[in-house]
Amino acid sequence: MWASIDDLCAWLDTNRPTGGEEGMLLRMLKLSEEVGEVAEAVIGATGQNPRKGVTHTWEDVQGELCDVVITALVALRTLTPDTREVFTRHLARVKERSLGSVS
Repeated sequence: MWASIDDLCAWLDTNRPTGGEEGMLLRMLKLSEEVGEVAEAVIGATGQNPRKGVTHTWEDVQGELCDVVITALVALRTLTPDTREVFTRHLARVKERSLGSVS
């Protein structure tokens, strides 16, 4: 997984129209776009828009959630080459905070 995140980040770095700090900020904002697509898929899967009805499946929601995770990891990789270590440490802190000594 981590090699794939590195590859995606490198590909984006090579093909992005805007570099520097602005490019980094735009990469962070991409997360908001992906989260919006999750919301759209949930609304579509539940048929909450009466004008459109059911337009998505729960599998679509799963795919959009995966896009959020990938986009977040690429954004984190943009900030640090130590993505795996930073994420692993943070996950351990969240787990400890949430679950305490439960394993």
